[in-house]
Amino acid sequence: MKQTVLITGTSSGFGAAAARYFAEKGWNVIATMRDAGKAGDLGHMSNVFITKLDVHVAETIDAAIAAGIERFGRIDVIVNNAGYGLFGIFEGVSREAIQQQFDVNVFGAMDVTRAILPHFRANHAGTIINISSGAGAIGFPMASIYSASKFALEGFSEGLRYELASLGIKVKVIEPGGALKTGFQARVGGESGNMQLIEDYFPFLNRISALYGGMQDAADEDAVEKVVATIFEAAVDESDRLRYMPTNDIQPILDARRGTSEQDYHAFTNSLFVPKEH
Repeated sequence: MKQTVLITGTSSGFGAAAARYFAEKGWNVIATMRDAGKAGDLGHMSNVFITKLDVHVAETIDAAIAAGIERFGRIDVIVNNAGYGLFGIFEGVSREAIQQQFDVNVFGAMDVTRAILPHFRANHAGTIINISSGAGAIGFPMASIYSASKFALEGFSEGLRYELASLGIKVKVIEPGGALKTGFQARVGGESGNMQLIEDYFPFLNRISALYGGMQDAADEDAVEKVVATIFEAAVDESDRLRYMPTNDIQPILDARRGTSEQDYHAFTNSLFVPKEH
């Protein structure tokens, strides 16, 4: 019997590419998005079912899962991909914008997970794949809120995996870099408008913006392909591995975070992000 995956946020970026990849591998795909009219060529694939799912609205989550099960019989894998990045100086970001970031990146993934668990428990099987970021392991300047949301998602994922292991349910985390190459940045602009500019930060912002421009230029050109292949790898991986790091661009900082002492890690990141004293 074909396996079935439900993916959130499939109108663009990693979500759209992952839906296409799974379908080409012969899986049934429940491709969900806030506006089903943005399905594009996914709507022409016979093993892809397009349906509305807005992670803000619990009724749409329940309806999408029920419709997917009715269409394909069961769901084997959930990919919590819906998300966006809020970038800017913390002091200038409104509380409403911060709440929105957590509503999508954290509470949305939690609500989708909660909704699928009765089905997974009944099957005594299932895999939950949460799309995090390198920013889920490292706090980046101008991305403190985004990093906080992804740190929360990773902590949730790590704790949840122990709860679900005895039920035959796996939890996986994907930590991509290369987000700026996926159309993610366009969403950032749309979601980050509610910000106050504070002149005292301008010298720091100019320096960090230039640094991030260089990091964007150095991002893996094939980031999307690597990420979706890794999501598929996680879906079929029978091991209890938790984290997968698909792109090379973020690897040096992840290695410093997880493979060196706290002192060495901070010396390395300070050399990147902290202005040198004059």
